Amino acid sequence: MSQEEKRNPEQDDQSGKTIGKLIDSTVTSSYEDLLAIIEARAELIKIEITEKLAVVASLLIIAIFLVAGLIYLITTIALLIGELLGHYYLGYLIVSSFFLLAFLVFTKIRPGLLKNLIHKILLSSHGQKN
Repeated sequence: MSQEEKRNPEQDDQSGKTIGKLIDSTVTSSYEDLLAIIEARAELIKIEITEKLAVVASLLIIAIFLVAGLIYLITTIALLIGELLGHYYLGYLIVSSFFLLAFLVFTKIRPGLLKNLIHKILLSSHGQKN
């Protein structure tokens, strides 16, 4: 009889149980590792979203201050022009005419101009040449 024929059926049963336990523990461990990876990824996504929201909020606050400052600057320029011309309404008329002309240029005459200008500025801020 060869070695394989001499093996006891009880040994086969025990090795089957051992392999079954090993497979069970491996699957359980893999499942727990997968859950840990998913939880870690979810936390990372939360952190990234929070960071992006903080950037957007800070840019929004900066934009509000910029717009308020521009409003005061435009008003000051209109008052200065009006004082130089002798009538305050002329200063406001000239400043508002400038903004209406800019609106017409960017919307009707050359609508792609503003988009291209902003695109070049954004690309240059990232160090890319176009």
